[in-house]
Amino acid sequence: MKRLVLGLALILVPPAYAADPSEMLKDPVLEKQAEALGKELRCLVCQNESIEDSNADLARDLRIIVRERMAKGESPEQVKQYVVDRYGDYVLLNPPFKGTTLVLWLGPFALLLLGVAAAFAFFRRRGASGGPVPAAPLSAEEKRRLETLLKDKDQ
Repeated sequence: MKRLVLGLALILVPPAYAADPSEMLKDPVLEKQAEALGKELRCLVCQNESIEDSNADLARDLRIIVRERMAKGESPEQVKQYVVDRYGDYVLLNPPFKGTTLVLWLGPFALLLLGVAAAFAFFRRRGASGGPVPAAPLSAEEKRRLETLLKDKDQ
């Protein structure tokens, strides 16, 4: 019974949004557009959250900038371009594919290929037997030193 009550309580609790009601636009259509645009913009502090989901001060400032510019009549694309011009393509959660963002797009694949190459080299070095590579035999000097150490240990 307790689990049922807890489950219902969790379902009925509204989600917590980072946007403060005082930041929201009075026009619901503009507010929806501002929220949609905010979901496309990366919080530069959190880096993996949109400005709509982040509680960081910089994200709050960006939400306010987006809403102020949209309230002045700018389109979402114009506002997005303004933010990109100011902060660069990194501010976009889905950056465009171009020369300056090549690392963002191809970096994960390059790391994957590097990891596969390292694993291939490691297993190739282990030999065809699948076991560890046998150690080189001891030199005469090393054998004599080992026998001395073992004799000293037994005494």
